[in-house]
Amino acid sequence: MTSRTLPSRQAWFRFARGGAASLGAVDVSGEEPRWLDLGSLDVVALLRAGDLRRDDLAARVAAASTMPAPERLLTPVPRGGKILCLAKNYVKHAREFGAEAPKEPIFFAKLPDTLVADGDEVVIPRWLETRVDHEAELGLVLGFADSDDLGRKDLAEADAAAVVAGYTVINDVTARKLQGQDRDQKYPWLRAKAIDTFCPTGPFVVPVDAIDGADLRVRMRVNGEVRQDARTSEMVFSIEQALSAMSRVTTLRPGDLVAMGTPEGVSAVHPGDLMEVEVEGLGALRNPVVRG
Repeated sequence: MTSRTLPSRQAWFRFARGGAASLGAVDVSGEEPRWLDLGSLDVVALLRAGDLRRDDLAARVAAASTMPAPERLLTPVPRGGKILCLAKNYVKHAREFGAEAPKEPIFFAKLPDTLVADGDEVVIPRWLETRVDHEAELGLVLGFADSDDLGRKDLAEADAAAVVAGYTVINDVTARKLQGQDRDQKYPWLRAKAIDTFCPTGPFVVPVDAIDGADLRVRMRVNGEVRQDARTSEMVFSIEQALSAMSRVTTLRPGDLVAMGTPEGVSAVHPGDLMEVEVEGLGALRNPVVRG
């Protein structure tokens, strides 16, 4: 097992055991991290019950048995929910592509098969011969009591933060040249964002009420070299503003993921590279790049 950069406080994760997914937690409050087995639980059902906030996670950790550090961690939520992403949410990132920050949140979607876990390969297809970029981002895992299964729609900004269960790490991998070509032709640029494996996510989730997502350091390293380095306090639109805008268009549901945009410094990656996104307090997400 390769060494992992752990979160700075209790966090939950999914891991593979016997061909099935289980829920685990890591407790870093002592001299050595403790890995806890929370059982074969349905994460989306827990998120729909409003669970996995700080106190709920702490109670589960207190009652759980320890286990060895798992070899393979999975994405925080299984495929199936929405993946919504902010565009141009850092002024300097917008300017590095010759644009200014938008006057209202701009967002797009990535498809479920883009989702891969920590350690999984990001696969550049054989047919794609142009530039592919990394994009380090703060991720939101949505979760709230939703027994009527209606989700949340038309949220006021003051109410929007309540739909977030925790924070994680996302790499919004992008076929940059393809995106530019589609934009020039006035085509949608979904395909530039939606190639299989182009959304590494995780591996840990820190409860929303255990850390301040409004001011966290976000870094990207490629082969150990820092390419991006900024703080979420530099975001143009806050978490609340982004979620309120999204909820006017689509119903937000437990298990959905939101990527809060990337700072300046995006650059090309190539087969053989190792991408590492680290968000302060949340741990790190590592993925190798290969050619399909």
